[in-house]
Amino acid sequence: MSEVKKAPKTSMGETTQIDVDEIMAEYDRESNTRRFTGVPRVVVRYMLAAFSLYIFYMNLISVWPEQIRRASFVGLIVFMAFTLYPAKKRSAKRQNFVPWYDFLLGIIGAGCYFYYVVNFADLAQKATRITDLDMLIGTVGVLLTAEVCRRVVGIPILVVAGAFISYAFYAGYSLKRIIYTLFYTLDGVIGTPIGVCSTFIVLFIILGSFLEKTNIGTFFIDIANSIAGRATGGPAKVAVISSALEGMYSGSSVANTVGSGSVTIPVMKKTGYDKDFAAAVEAAASTGGQIMPPIMGAAAFLMAEMTGVPYSMIAVSAIFPAFLYFAGIFMMVHFEAKKTGLRGLPKESIPNFFKLFLTKGYLFLPIVVLIITMSIGYTPSRAACLAILTAIIVSMFREDTRLTSKGFIQSLENGAKNTISVAAACSIAGIIVGVVSLTGIGLKLADGLLVLSGGIDIIALFLTMIACLILGMGVPTTANYVIMATITAPIILKLIPETPVLAAHFFVFYFGVVADITPPVALAAYAGAAISGGNPLRTGVIATKLAIAAFIIPYMFVLNPSMLLVNASFGQIMQFSITSLVGMFAISTGLEGFMHTKMPLGQRILAVIAGLMMIDPGVVSDLIGMVIIGVIVFLQYVVKAKEFKPVEA
Repeated sequence: MSEVKKAPKTSMGETTQIDVDEIMAEYDRESNTRRFTGVPRVVVRYMLAAFSLYIFYMNLISVWPEQIRRASFVGLIVFMAFTLYPAKKRSAKRQNFVPWYDFLLGIIGAGCYFYYVVNFADLAQKATRITDLDMLIGTVGVLLTAEVCRRVVGIPILVVAGAFISYAFYAGYSLKRIIYTLFYTLDGVIGTPIGVCSTFIVLFIILGSFLEKTNIGTFFIDIANSIAGRATGGPAKVAVISSALEGMYSGSSVANTVGSGSVTIPVMKKTGYDKDFAAAVEAAASTGGQIMPPIMGAAAFLMAEMTGVPYSMIAVSAIFPAFLYFAGIFMMVHFEAKKTGLRGLPKESIPNFFKLFLTKGYLFLPIVVLIITMSIGYTPSRAACLAILTAIIVSMFREDTRLTSKGFIQSLENGAKNTISVAAACSIAGIIVGVVSLTGIGLKLADGLLVLSGGIDIIALFLTMIACLILGMGVPTTANYVIMATITAPIILKLIPETPVLAAHFFVFYFGVVADITPPVALAAYAGAAISGGNPLRTGVIATKLAIAAFIIPYMFVLNPSMLLVNASFGQIMQFSITSLVGMFAISTGLEGFMHTKMPLGQRILAVIAGLMMIDPGVVSDLIGMVIIGVIVFLQYVVKAKEFKPVEA
């Protein structure tokens, strides 16, 4: 059995005991690892820590060719995955048990990739004239990598990859050609996704593990509590703010939901929030962490590689959309609290912001260093290493955050363990990319959507959105984006040629991310429901409503690229900032059915329509929307509503 963990101690007071490990194992496939104690635990810990040190050496010191870097990285990942992850979920509960065949499969899988490491120069000269032995090793390597992905990530991404490989056979490509492309070239398993994962992403994952050891998550919750704890519906607003902050370094919607939700959800329930609504707030906010710069669930680095747009520009472009997303959730939480009469936390449980920042504000320094170093031109790898060093230094400032030698090793261990799932997903995503480049299926899909849409832009975007939601179900953020960027982004660029590349990629990325809270496969929402004791499906539906901004903002990317600060003037930035926020205000009130008083159905419908008109870039639509919203505000705040007494903030 896993250790029963209690929610971390914060200023929000006592919470109920929550088995965080059990919830993570149930809803986050990558957390369902084997249990080790005693000597085996020590061996596994140092094996994982050694892998993290190897990553530092590979990125900071070695001058190896890219093929050696990537293949050795995947080979070690395969071995560790077979060691840590059982073939069946229930087998993980057995302590200190690794079947002999898993050791054997791990060695064989790693051997396939190290065969490539040793012989890559010769294999490059052979090209598609590889021998039968090469074929066998490549086939075994691909199959064992797929099995690793099944164990660590789950079935959905394998189904997508299997469909694409099947299409390659259908298109007439031989097994030899397919295996050569997928295993022996930089267009397959060791393609761009693994290349980015083995350099940028893995270092940021390790950074996240060091930040966790400094208790920065608790600090963020306390900061959010000091800002919004006493406000109307304070605990829910705390959840929104803390999840936004945690999203700066967290790489998983589910992990973010369970981590901060173990504190915020019980407090929300205690103050009167419905259990389904409480879980939905945390799930929606935590999922938004994946679109929060500077890291964006590590997808920002992949986006830079796949679009050719500098990472710094991507991080800046993501700022306003992320702000608008969290503003939308914040507004809906506020109006829900007003509607139900929920107040904030008592004054005595609220920490002083300035005192808190003076005593613990130093914990934010690693992220400050990260942002500054990357903004002045450092590579993401070196910026991440400097941020890790800063995290180690700042941990020494207080005894309760100080990294001991054991804590240092644990941080390296957790970094390596968290890397396995991302690397497994990226390797299979590389297979999808390889098939797309081999067969040109992406253009065929674009042609199909063009026919279905009838050449109408908004319909084409809607169909692309549906494709992203389906393809993103149950797929981790990084692999999710790779799939979207490979399959659906080119569709937008072909159907609407004037769309900037960055806008198209942001469009598909957003819809891939919100698949985590969109039923029927809404893993983040289901994890939140497990903590709250609520209904998973209802939680998913409410989370989708709360995250409505994520279903609107991507259309704005395409219709109004200046929102991404692409060639945007100061006047344009001010215009869409004001109109977008007013639009989100209107949509939030309409969906919640409350502004100052209860809103009649007609007002709710008009508020949503007006909000959408404000979001649509255009002077005429903005003016019409503003007039409608003005009328509704007048009716709500000036004309007294008889059927509902307003609740004081």
